[in-house]
Amino acid sequence: MARDPNCVFCKIVAAEIPSFVVYEDDAVLGFLDVGPLAEGHLLLIPRLHVRGFRELPPELAAKLAAPLPRLARALAEISGSSGVNVLCNDGSTAGQVVPHVHIHLIPRRDGDGLGYRWNAGTYPPGRAETLAARFQEVLSRPR
Repeated sequence: MARDPNCVFCKIVAAEIPSFVVYEDDAVLGFLDVGPLAEGHLLLIPRLHVRGFRELPPELAAKLAAPLPRLARALAEISGSSGVNVLCNDGSTAGQVVPHVHIHLIPRRDGDGLGYRWNAGTYPPGRAETLAARFQEVLSRPR
């Protein structure tokens, strides 16, 4: 499997760095985040080194997503949380610190103080239609 010898997550996959593994299969590894935002904060990564979500092969994306519901249920039960954030930061501008695809599962409780910034906006007239048409154009190209 391709790996980056300088990648901390590749080193975890290779057991060169200790971790608290909670889930593993042939394609992915789930472990406790060493810098948790809340107790039980998990990371789920592909064993294969892929820098960002945009480079993730669809088959591997499916394998990465498959255990998410089960992990979210277990996390909620173990942590006593009433909600779970499932997040993927893709690229440094989006907050990705380790350049290896990873999904955060963060248990949430009312009043936990973690917060979440969601500054929703609106589209000016005609802009949503233009964007949807552009998406359809781009997505219709051969891969």
